[in-house]
Amino acid sequence: MRYCASPYVYARRVTREIVIGDLSKGGLLLGGKQPVVRQSMLTCDTMDTAECVKQTLELVAVGCQLVRITAPTVKDAANLEKIVEALRARQCFVPIVADIHFKPEAAMEAARWVEVVRINPGNYADSKKFAIKEYTDEQYQAELSRIEARFAPLVDLCKRLGRAIRIGTNHGSLSDRIMNRFGDTPLGMVESALEFARIARGRDFHNFKFSMKSSNPKVMIECYRLLVARLDELGPDWNYPIHLGVTEAGDGEDGRIKSAVGIGSLLCDGLGDTIRVSLTEDSPNEIAVCNDLLQQIPLLAGDRPLVGELPLSFDPFVFQRRESDPCEIAEGLWCGAGHTVRVVVPRAVWERVAPKIRPRDDVRPEAVYEDLNVLEADPRRDFEVNCDSQLVTVRDECDLPAIAAFRLLAARLRRMGRRNPILLKDCLSVEATPLPSNIAMLRSAVVLGSLLSDGLGDAILVRCEPGAGASLRLAFNILQATGCRSFKTDYVACPSCGRTLFNLQTVTSRIRERTLHLKGVKIAIMGCIVNGPGEMADADFGYVGGAPGKINLYVGKSPVRFNIPEDEAVDRLVDLIREHGKWVEAEASV
Repeated sequence: MRYCASPYVYARRVTREIVIGDLSKGGLLLGGKQPVVRQSMLTCDTMDTAECVKQTLELVAVGCQLVRITAPTVKDAANLEKIVEALRARQCFVPIVADIHFKPEAAMEAARWVEVVRINPGNYADSKKFAIKEYTDEQYQAELSRIEARFAPLVDLCKRLGRAIRIGTNHGSLSDRIMNRFGDTPLGMVESALEFARIARGRDFHNFKFSMKSSNPKVMIECYRLLVARLDELGPDWNYPIHLGVTEAGDGEDGRIKSAVGIGSLLCDGLGDTIRVSLTEDSPNEIAVCNDLLQQIPLLAGDRPLVGELPLSFDPFVFQRRESDPCEIAEGLWCGAGHTVRVVVPRAVWERVAPKIRPRDDVRPEAVYEDLNVLEADPRRDFEVNCDSQLVTVRDECDLPAIAAFRLLAARLRRMGRRNPILLKDCLSVEATPLPSNIAMLRSAVVLGSLLSDGLGDAILVRCEPGAGASLRLAFNILQATGCRSFKTDYVACPSCGRTLFNLQTVTSRIRERTLHLKGVKIAIMGCIVNGPGEMADADFGYVGGAPGKINLYVGKSPVRFNIPEDEAVDRLVDLIREHGKWVEAEASV
């Protein structure tokens, strides 16, 4: 299977164009050769027409091209008419997307008023009860017929009204039927979406796009690659556009890094026609990150032909860390051979940060680049290696994009029969003018995150970020975002929307303040139950809005405390962490 034209040379995936709205009145074309479209979502109650209009205008003012609004009920969907009417009266013609999960009736109502209807195959016509059931082929086919009966009316309506549909699969809300047939896998996500696509195509409706979202960037990357490969197998007329996003990415640096890893990696491979950076922050912040991220892709993905491409050394559809031999990079400190991915720094950084490191600090440089036995190679040709334990990296000023260069290096080593550990660099030349920290963070996250998600790399070197302490912290944050190391609490936090039952930004901040020191603990903070239990499947604990002012607490995907008053809920979460032996007291700051 093939998910892109070449993993070494950038080429935009060729997709069909779909029409979003009336092109004569602010609509847009999505896919084809059109620029990647930036979108975001409102955080307010859909019944609050004035606030929805205000937030939409604020998003459009910063460059948002598609605005999504949740419509959990038919009543909410009906109010989209007033919202759209008020926007058009203000000469704002941005296309609106109605976000639908559980109610086909709400989708039918929303399609009357907005340009796009997003449906989630896991919720639209299926229930999610974590039930275990074996389906015979006949039973499975009967379920598909039932789904078609629920989905076909929306397809017919959208076709008649000229609407578009987003078939948006979420890792956290796969149906029990899909889970029992395919498991909690990228294949399950892809097949869930394809079932709905076949229904649309069967009714000669093609004005739709796909999305495959997960809070885990590595899973998200695998899902999109597999989706595109499956579409390619199905035929040239299955070239539908795709929407990229890492769901529940969180806030601050963590949310930006996770999004850059997932979205940036796929953009560099030529995939993606529209993107959303999902942050637990005010929505306009998402567009700023979209803009910055899209500006970096031409600089990180080269389109010059590469002579002598080699077969990839890894399976792009199934994550597996590359096998390598052990290498001692400092006294008693090893990389390769399954050891944790190490953080290497230039000597200048070591000299600035080493005196400030306390004995028990987790964020610390582990080796000095200039002291290592490292071979700097040009991956376009064979080279000599001193021994099996010698680190290998791409030499600076190699005229290749970093992602392509390190993929080629791993392929070259494999062809040579070598298992030497690889040191990844976030850039192959240091900018003469220091990059702003927000840009350096995105570039480092895209390059290193992409390669780590490929299973490559035994140590990393961050040089895009000019600040010594900031570059060290960034290295560890990238390793945490890609699941390579855990040096602090990991958070899965959804962005707010009209379904949210508490102030996500405030609550996320309060939970972080109490729990950030819990190394190795993963906490999910969910505004409602739409994706909550599913996205929390690999979290240790969950904080979920159950009703207005009431919180449910989870252990894994199992609810264990119900209807806790919101003003007590953070304390009860801490109590729950204590009960399960995961709590430690934070060290006093010096």
